[in-house]
Amino acid sequence: MSFVLLFLLTFFLTLTLTVTLIRILLPILRHHHVGQRILEIGPAWHSKKEGTPTMGGLAFLLSTTLSLAVSGALYASSLPSLFWRPILLTVLYAISCAAVGIVDDMTKFRRSQNEGLTPLQKLTLQVTCAAAYVALLHLYGHLDTDLYIPYVNTVLELGGLYYFFAILLAVGMVNFVNLSDGIDGLCASLSLVMGAFFAIAATRLSEEAAMLTATAMIGASLGFLFFNRHPARLFMGDTGSLFLGGLAVGCAFLLEIPLLLPIAGLVFVLEGVSVILQVAVFKLTGKRLFRMAPFHHHLEKCGFSENKIVLLFVLAGLASGGIALLGVL
Repeated sequence: MSFVLLFLLTFFLTLTLTVTLIRILLPILRHHHVGQRILEIGPAWHSKKEGTPTMGGLAFLLSTTLSLAVSGALYASSLPSLFWRPILLTVLYAISCAAVGIVDDMTKFRRSQNEGLTPLQKLTLQVTCAAAYVALLHLYGHLDTDLYIPYVNTVLELGGLYYFFAILLAVGMVNFVNLSDGIDGLCASLSLVMGAFFAIAATRLSEEAAMLTATAMIGASLGFLFFNRHPARLFMGDTGSLFLGGLAVGCAFLLEIPLLLPIAGLVFVLEGVSVILQVAVFKLTGKRLFRMAPFHHHLEKCGFSENKIVLLFVLAGLASGGIALLGVL
């Protein structure tokens, strides 16, 4: 089998498994009343989403893992372990991020409220996961301390500072992706765009491991969108958004272009920054900068429909992805 067939197999297998597993998972989630709880401070029209099944991210977590495992089994004899090891480490990292989300989601259900782990608890677990991932990449020779500066084709040797940068970037980006999961189809659509960027960049840089990981990310996001587009029948929960964030971070490190991650994922970054600014301004002045944060909720309160917000954000994501691609051309 050629690499092209491998990528096609991974994409269609991830897509098909995601749709199939969701169809199996949905009635189970409904039976156990694993439904989304809506914040009272949110847009009034979100109240109708109360009880919509969540933790749907479990489906594409399993589909991504299974599809890459099948691809690995089929190509085990023709590709060295050196090819599969960074993919395995990346998937394990994404799963560890999702595990934090699972604990958070389950805490919400146990307490019957929309708040799970405390910010400090979540941050501690995420830093631990990111530190372990960076350490393992370095241990197995898949990460060094050279930081590539895109657009100017320069490399900086950061030494030990690189690890602090890598952990900060990983934790920040995973949380920014998580914050975008607030309206139907938004996080999955932006993750699909992000996956496409990494797939194109990996093709340009001839990095097959990153290409395969990005292909699985595309299949997972697209499959989930069949059920998450407006009006959503299923939410991914922190389980899914943190998993997708972990995959995005992993792709950036597999390609050795971490600085392009916040550029390609600029919409995610701006969503996160809107929350930071909202909190900072409120603490300093007692007033709110936005009607509600993240920014997609501000637009909702300004009268934008969910579909229009998703369209605008996807177009912005495509634009930022195009700018990021200039850094690898």
